[in-house]
Amino acid sequence: MSTKPQGIVIQLEDVALGYGADNVQQGLSFAIRRGDIFIIMGGSGCGKSTVMRALTGLLPPRHGRVFVQDQSLWEVSEDARTQILRGVGVMYQSGALWSSMTLEENVALPLEQYTPLRPAQIREVAEYKLALVGLAGFGGYYPGQISGGMRKRVGVARAMALDPDILFFDEPSAGLDPLSARRLDDLILELRDSLGTTMVVITHDLDSIFLIGDDAVFLDAETHTMLTTGNPNQLRERSEITEVRAFLRRGAP
Repeated sequence: MSTKPQGIVIQLEDVALGYGADNVQQGLSFAIRRGDIFIIMGGSGCGKSTVMRALTGLLPPRHGRVFVQDQSLWEVSEDARTQILRGVGVMYQSGALWSSMTLEENVALPLEQYTPLRPAQIREVAEYKLALVGLAGFGGYYPGQISGGMRKRVGVARAMALDPDILFFDEPSAGLDPLSARRLDDLILELRDSLGTTMVVITHDLDSIFLIGDDAVFLDAETHTMLTTGNPNQLRERSEITEVRAFLRRGAP
């Protein structure tokens, strides 16, 4: 395990989130430390993806403040918010790859949109990012020609294209067999330890939670708020909250 500086990169202060008349989460107050793998966990319908949307600039909070890199994300100008979010990468659950583009072209897309790099430089960076996720030599393949686990890796490579300080993973192991899911977990650990990137992982996969999680927040669907924060392994053994124990112990007392 790497030695990580403990500065705060994301902090929520009494945040409430919702859509229309529906309140999804409220009273969210937690912090994510630099270099940690932070897990947003909870049962189905608790609002994990909604929280991710607020942290990645897609959903303004109804109440409270979201700080990213010491700046209040929703109280700065739109240009300033865009600049903050340049330091954030997202790997979506489906991979969200363009089927008509090669793997290299998929990874190159954000570089073409947001950097002044020349085509030859973009190709070089895209090849390097694919190599980082174990896909050296696959740049000319199309998404339909590779496995689901490999598509997830390409999604990680594209999320890393702009060298973000913070990487978000939306249900990274969804749809994968246990071996592919474990390999993806190992990749997340390797990238964190080699690059020092802060990782925020939205998941309900307990194997992943216990393997990679340094810290976590538990969201509850019934009360529409967070019940606790802490290291997942320690919460499994010591939490006094029934709902948290039941989730982390697969229903066992």
